[in-house]
Amino acid sequence: MHFLAPADARSWIEVEPDSHFPIQNLPFGVIDRRGRRVATRLGDTVIDLVELADAGLLALAARDSVDAAALSLRPRLFELFLEDASALRDNAALRARALTPASTARMALPMPVRAFVDFYSGINHASNVGKMFRPDSPPLLPNYRWLPVGYNGRASSVIVSGQRVRRPWGQTKGADDPAPVFAPTRELDFELEMGFFLSGGSTIGEVVPIERAEELMAGFVLVNDWSARDVQRWEYQPLGPFLAKSFATSISPWIVSLDALEPFRVAGMAQDPPALPHLRPGPHGHFDIRLEVSLKTAKMTRRQRISATNFRELYWSPAQQLAHQSSNGTPLEAGDLYASGTISGTEPGTYGSMLELTWRGSQPIRMDETGEERRFLEDGDEVTFTGYCQGDGFRVGFGEVTATVLPAHLG
Repeated sequence: MHFLAPADARSWIEVEPDSHFPIQNLPFGVIDRRGRRVATRLGDTVIDLVELADAGLLALAARDSVDAAALSLRPRLFELFLEDASALRDNAALRARALTPASTARMALPMPVRAFVDFYSGINHASNVGKMFRPDSPPLLPNYRWLPVGYNGRASSVIVSGQRVRRPWGQTKGADDPAPVFAPTRELDFELEMGFFLSGGSTIGEVVPIERAEELMAGFVLVNDWSARDVQRWEYQPLGPFLAKSFATSISPWIVSLDALEPFRVAGMAQDPPALPHLRPGPHGHFDIRLEVSLKTAKMTRRQRISATNFRELYWSPAQQLAHQSSNGTPLEAGDLYASGTISGTEPGTYGSMLELTWRGSQPIRMDETGEERRFLEDGDEVTFTGYCQGDGFRVGFGEVTATVLPAHLG
């Protein structure tokens, strides 16, 4: 059942106009509060849905993880939080148990991650990487415009926003070095991505057509697919990245439903050549989501924005990605997480990685507050992604995904 909240609806919980979490959003997440508990958020307030279920205000199947049944509660949550709804508003004791400030809420992963797939659907990023590493060849490989390139990542390394990321060790080899060395990466990087969780699945041998792909999606999160570029350069041939990306992937804690994103659908970029029939998209398979990256070093007191781009810069849509994944009959499962690939625009200030922003380290970023320079990430650096859709008088957003870099373990 689809549910779109009216654009002029307001809640009895105070929500600032620039909040990512108005009543038009009603995302789902999990808080760590006397055990893991399914929750939603309005403005700067987190609501424990287990408390509401225990009080008889709604029916909740799984109490410690977001599932399809929880996602179906958006219409009921809208009823409970609409500005003239009194069932919870006028129950002070229940409000005291169920409502907590977002600033003190401890977030967990919204769903157990069953599998993690990382696509490579940001065509501008792919072109930039091709120009850097294959300067004498076409930037895009021949298959890029025919299928959504991707690989299977490490589900156990997916972590929630706020959890720190330790600089990994790996094998690296300079161009003139006779042999590789095993050492902490010197080229730690972020990748600005988005991802979608599945709330439904398929059986082995079953093919999910593109027309049904979105029916299986729970919703979207922000994704930082951390990367060790020097490790990646040495290890990726011929099978692609492995240890360079498996050490950590950070996600934002709130799953934003497709219904909440529905008013912000847009057409994707023209695909030339046209996609094969099983990947042929609908007219509005992308979303207008504004994305920003900020960096704060250990010496800084405030974040500095270093990039701004948009989700619509992806060449392949989420539905095309999932249809491609399913096209050989691989079984899909609730809890599968699919990341988009790095989202970059066409100008330097819109790139989604340090690799591009500094053009492989040759054009360092200067931090205005301290005068420091960054080619890649240093210990103590804090990286933050934000993303939102701008409506008429409201925003539907994802909050943020943030993490601080810890030094490598001693060898």
